[in-house]
Formats: sequence, C-alpha cells, structure tokens
Amino acid sequence: MPRIKYRDADVDLIARMMRAEAEGEGNQGMLYVGNVIVNRVIADCLDFRDVRTVEDVIYQVQGGNYSFEAVQKGNLFYSPARENERRLARQVLEYWRELPGRYALWYFNPYAPCPPTWYDQPFAGQFKNHCYYEPQANTCESVYSG
Repeated sequence: MPRIKYRDADVDLIARMMRAEAEGEGNQGMLYVGNVIVNRVIADCLDFRDVRTVEDVIYQVQGGNYSFEAVQKGNLFYSPARENERRLARQVLEYWRELPGRYALWYFNPYAPCPPTWYDQPFAGQFKNHCYYEPQANTCESVYSG
C-alpha cells in the first residue's frame, strides 16, 4: 500500500523536483528530497495543514514565495523528468523513508554548518550539502504515524 494516494502526474512532479533540488547529491540525495515532499502531504500540522496533494506541496506559497526554490527559479524543475527520477519518485511514494529524511518536513543548503534548529524544529541530520529538520513529535504527530 503506498504511503499516499497518487497519480502519474504526481510521480512526474516529484521526479522533476527531486532532480531540480538534489541532482548533484545523487540518487540518495534525490530520495531524501522526495521523502520531504511525501511527508508534507502526510503532515496535518504547522505550515502543512492545507496541503493534501503532491501538487499542493510543490506549488505551496509561504511568505510570498514558493516553498521550493526550483519552482520560482525555473532551472531543472521545468525540464522533463527522466526515467531514473520517476523510478526514485515511485520509491518514495510507495515505501522509501530513511534518516535523515525519514520524518523531515524541511531541508535547505546553508552553505555553512547546519544550525541545530530550523524554525524551532530540531536538526535530523545532513546528507552532503542539505540539512534536514523534522518536527517535534508533540507539534506534528501525523508525520510520525503516516
């Protein structure tokens, strides 16, 4: 049973975002980014109460900007997904979750050491250039049960 309900268009959206955000970090880095997207669909808390689909997550606007920089800047996000990225996207939609992205709702590249918190949420770990943050259990139980 998949982690969330999805369509072929969702596979393509996640695949394109994973590539745009983490192609330089290889398959593993792209899987972590895809996992954050799926976690945001699952999460019914904090900034993610009103996002219930992959499309909602990808095109979410917060503070006047898209949540994912790649939507705004265009780069690789607007290029067609390749089969490798589609395969990775299906993995995160169906079953894949590993640390540091297992329960992460945020990631970013600080171009410096990872701060211990991000928007008051604890650091979960780092993979190459990206720092991952997961919500405190008492603030977002849904991401831990989904």
